[in-house]
Amino acid sequence: MSNLRELPVLDAAADAVPCCPPLSRKPLDAVDADRLAAMFKALGDPVRLRLFSFIASHEGGEACVCDLPDVGVSQPTVSHHLKKLREAGLVSARRKASWMFYKVEPAALTALSGLLADRS
Repeated sequence: MSNLRELPVLDAAADAVPCCPPLSRKPLDAVDADRLAAMFKALGDPVRLRLFSFIASHEGGEACVCDLPDVGVSQPTVSHHLKKLREAGLVSARRKASWMFYKVEPAALTALSGLLADRS
């Protein structure tokens, strides 16, 4: 008996909708503020920001953990920082054989950039 099944394909562009209007237009509600604060908090660490930047700028938009540059911390600490980026919704991860591949979540970028955009 096979446990293989077909999974639906999600359109990342369709999911990339700003969560809220720019700060210059309307104050955030409590739910959006909590969610966005978690993202900004995750990016507030220099090591996480460097990892996020590397993943976002990597060719093809996805980076293998084996390709991540030395950021001056041990491998377990890198794993911890990648976990924090995943928990904040900034990156997603998928396993391919024994390697993990990380990709920036388009909806997170849209939410962060939309919030800071000046559209007055």
